Amino acid sequence: MTNLYQGWGRKLKLASVPVILAGLAACATPFKADVSRFQTQLPAPQGETYFVVADDPALAGGLEFAQYADLVEAQMSSLGYAQAASPEDASLLVRFDYEVDKGRERVRSTGFSDPFYSPWYGYRARTGYYRPRYVGSRWGYGYYDPWFGGQEVRSYTVYTSEIDMKIDRAATGERLFEGQAQAISTSNRLQYLVPNLVEAMFTDFPGNSGETLRISIAPEKTTVRKID
Repeated sequence: MTNLYQGWGRKLKLASVPVILAGLAACATPFKADVSRFQTQLPAPQGETYFVVADDPALAGGLEFAQYADLVEAQMSSLGYAQAASPEDASLLVRFDYEVDKGRERVRSTGFSDPFYSPWYGYRARTGYYRPRYVGSRWGYGYYDPWFGGQEVRSYTVYTSEIDMKIDRAATGERLFEGQAQAISTSNRLQYLVPNLVEAMFTDFPGNSGETLRISIAPEKTTVRKID
């Protein structure tokens, strides 16, 4: 009989794999970027040149900044602005900055757990019995029916990422544009976050002054590794 139950448990475990993968796919939903933009009348691209500089002097000259500056340059060029050879040759200075915080913990509880699997006993039959269980920060005893999954509590870290962009008249320092794109996600990888935030910043650019938009950003791709 024990072998029969173990066989059932293995079949149920294998059958649950598509459900787990479907759940992972459901979790891979876009995070939302809040984009705020303020502007005076930006000049038409014709005859205007630009150069992207680091708003934070600590980032100036860095290889990482140069990689993200390329993204901004590609967007500005797609709008019709010409890239200058140096800041001194540009009519517009595009000041760019980016950051991600250290994250904060969030706790989520669900009402589902595997009704057949126990970390102490493995797979088991549908019978009720008393056994010790861990609840919150204390041990307790209670009636446990393995047919019904207990509450499962999971903690995870969320990060706030942000980019800031300003456009000034190079000759006078007049501010023409200010924009901020901010997002909350479970990723803190700037290599993933910054390109998406730049895309959000330039969606329907330059936008309506004083308006905040929520723009969907593509989810980060993950690799699922088969476990034998």
